[in-house]
Amino acid sequence: MQGERLSLKTKIGYGLGDLYGGGAFIIVGTYYLHFLTDVVRITPVLAGLIIMISKIWDAISDPLMGIISDRTRTRFGRRRPYFLMGIPLIFISFWLLWYPVGFAQEWQRFAYMLFSYLFFVTVITMVMIPYNALAPELTLDYNERTSLTAFRMFFSMLSSVICAVLPLEIVKRFDSPKAGYMAMGMFFGAFFAIPFLFTFLATRERKEFRQQVFKFSFREFLEPFRNKTFVYILLMYLFSFLTMDVIMSVLIYYTTYYLGKGNITNLALGTLLIVEIAFIPFWSFVAKKYGKRVAFLSSVMVWIVAMFYSLTITPASSTLVIYLFAAFSGIGTGGVVITIYSMFADVPDVDELKSGQRREGIYSGLFTFMRKLSSAVGLFLVSSIISAAGYRPGQEQSETFLLVLRFVFAFLPVLLLTIALLFALKYPLTRQMHDTLKKILQIKRQNLQLDEELKREEEMLKVKLLGE
Repeated sequence: MQGERLSLKTKIGYGLGDLYGGGAFIIVGTYYLHFLTDVVRITPVLAGLIIMISKIWDAISDPLMGIISDRTRTRFGRRRPYFLMGIPLIFISFWLLWYPVGFAQEWQRFAYMLFSYLFFVTVITMVMIPYNALAPELTLDYNERTSLTAFRMFFSMLSSVICAVLPLEIVKRFDSPKAGYMAMGMFFGAFFAIPFLFTFLATRERKEFRQQVFKFSFREFLEPFRNKTFVYILLMYLFSFLTMDVIMSVLIYYTTYYLGKGNITNLALGTLLIVEIAFIPFWSFVAKKYGKRVAFLSSVMVWIVAMFYSLTITPASSTLVIYLFAAFSGIGTGGVVITIYSMFADVPDVDELKSGQRREGIYSGLFTFMRKLSSAVGLFLVSSIISAAGYRPGQEQSETFLLVLRFVFAFLPVLLLTIALLFALKYPLTRQMHDTLKKILQIKRQNLQLDEELKREEEMLKVKLLGE
């Protein structure tokens, strides 16, 4: 098991699935709030309310989908059938999300956009929770999981670049923004859906993890929160990705109304994401050489420095200065994304130490929920703050609004990243611990007895990793 390796076909096939996860959230996080306020003409507070209402549904549907996935038994496995089922639904849901209804009453427009957004997040739940749960099953090797995550993040970030730059270019080619957004929704619906056919064909689930279906208990929703390792990763994930969502959702307002350079929004975002891709090998090396926690801490500190650097940017700054800031930010965000997903792949191993079961699905459900929660909270925070600051769509903004805008863009991310940094310092799982954990689990899966030394190691791991 120590030398376990995945084929290149499996790594590429798995990675292709995150064209959807990486790109869809970029488009929604960057353009959806602006689409609702300036195209559909819904007030910022109602626009933010759409996102927040969906989180009530996510709080139920995401963990529930994880439990369903854990209990699915087919000849294709537990996770892969949902990739095939999701292909047509991904296309339809993404197109409906960007269909700009022309109802006369605002409450009617609000009701439609709420429905379309709920449909969109439900489809993401159905597909991405099994997708996230599949990674820990493909390989048990600590470093190989980092390699698998690097392939996944390459496609995720490639999709992010495309989804940062291309949507507005598609919209601009049409006479009206409404027609442009509709066309954009259709194009990216197909772009996200089709790769899952290759993910389905290229991956195989571990047969030894297809255990007998265990009895359902509502405690499954709560038990992951008794896993100390998972809780720390979850908090690191929430605050670092919330930072990303805040920056993405406010970027178009920042470049348009503060810098007066709204036309470079997609290019600045594209620069950030291209640098993320370029630094995948670097952060992968750091994680393998020094450990995943060190890589996460280092990348967060780089990101914090970049946000302080943004305070030097003024409307008189050249576009080169803006692109340098975007590139510097990309170095930090790239490390955060790679390491956090690689860390998550180790969590089901820690859970198996206590439960004796493979419950990747429930952990993936909670992890996916936190991703959508961070996106929703980010959009709600930004929409509420700019509304309170007196935002006027398409008009010249007040000095108060511009001051608030700079605060949201720079200081709020630094605060959130600092919190993520503090939780990362407490993250307990090291490579050495994981090697011992893997050895113990391998013996127990074969129904063999641990010797006295390994029994002591097991008790030590339960204290440090589970908090028992």
